[in-house]
Amino acid sequence: MADVCIARLEDYAPATARRALEEAIGAMGGLDFVKPGMTIAVKANLVAAMKPEAAATTHPSLLAALTEMLRERGAQVVIGDSPGGLYTAGFVKRIYSATGLAAAESVGAQLNQDFSQRTVEFPQARVLKTFEYTAWLDHADVVIDFCKLKSHGMMGMTAAAKNLFGVIPGTIKPEYHYRHSNPMDFARMIVDLDDFVGPRLSLCDAGMCMEGNGPTSGTPRFVGALLASPSPHKLDLLAASLIGLRKEDVPTLMAAHERGYIPDSWDQLEIVGDPEEYRVSDFQIPQRGGISFDKPFGGPLGTLAGHIMRKAMSARPQVDARRCVGCGVCAKFCSPKALTLVDHLPRIDRSKCIRCFCCQEFCPQGAMQVRRAPIARMITKIFH
Repeated sequence: MADVCIARLEDYAPATARRALEEAIGAMGGLDFVKPGMTIAVKANLVAAMKPEAAATTHPSLLAALTEMLRERGAQVVIGDSPGGLYTAGFVKRIYSATGLAAAESVGAQLNQDFSQRTVEFPQARVLKTFEYTAWLDHADVVIDFCKLKSHGMMGMTAAAKNLFGVIPGTIKPEYHYRHSNPMDFARMIVDLDDFVGPRLSLCDAGMCMEGNGPTSGTPRFVGALLASPSPHKLDLLAASLIGLRKEDVPTLMAAHERGYIPDSWDQLEIVGDPEEYRVSDFQIPQRGGISFDKPFGGPLGTLAGHIMRKAMSARPQVDARRCVGCGVCAKFCSPKALTLVDHLPRIDRSKCIRCFCCQEFCPQGAMQVRRAPIARMITKIFH
């Protein structure tokens, strides 16, 4: 069996979606693991109440086509997610409606209605030994991870691995950002979640992707691909290469590499399909840094210098006053309380900001932008 399959997805017409899924999943051994009477949980990316054409969520035509394929094998299909915000029936129902999931319902999918939460001990985790999760997954025999390929302010890219952060209840997500504010710690936490959920199959909607100010306020960008893999991390390694990223550019890939889940580079994967047909050379990614400094010289002074340099070079959220409407959503999602509204505009206390970019991710107006520090832009220009 190959590590990853990449299939063409020219558009989201139902026949196109079905053909791409059959081709991609077929290369992964098909759906023979699905038995009559099984319950299959499809963990989609339903990050916000946004229409499919915004390219922020897994496209409903793909979810509908997958539902048909699973139902034909006698399985029950439950689609769900816990987006940022209240994890309640009323809040999530609005997201189901906005993201077009009626298309999947019409062919037999159930939309998750179990909004209970549970706490689990996970001693084999590297970081996340105890955590709360969305209990609807407990009712599933198999989990399928169906993500969307997008840029991401904190992680550089979000795809299959990051999609499983959606098993953390929405109102608790900012707490986990706060507890794991270092990008690599956060990435290790994500990989722990991936290990806990253990998706049987990972799929990626990389047809119309999102570049720029992702994962919710960026710009749609056509890539035209659908990816499938038994491993969310191998899928992500190939997906990253399509948009010009190496494993070193994506903390979740570095965390997966630490555990031996992926090789050094995408070209060491066994791939069905030709990735060169889908590469986008100028895909816009939020700049997370550019030059990284760990410990420029020895001793305690070297450690201190590295800390200062990292702070000076790190990307940070900035407010675009032309877009801001003063709704206060950014302050609501800011766990360290670094954001306050002053004269109806967000004011950021840089001494408290942990650069989790929750404010940027959940701003409904796209008014929070990821910006690199001036010194980082200057140094990168000199060295490049």
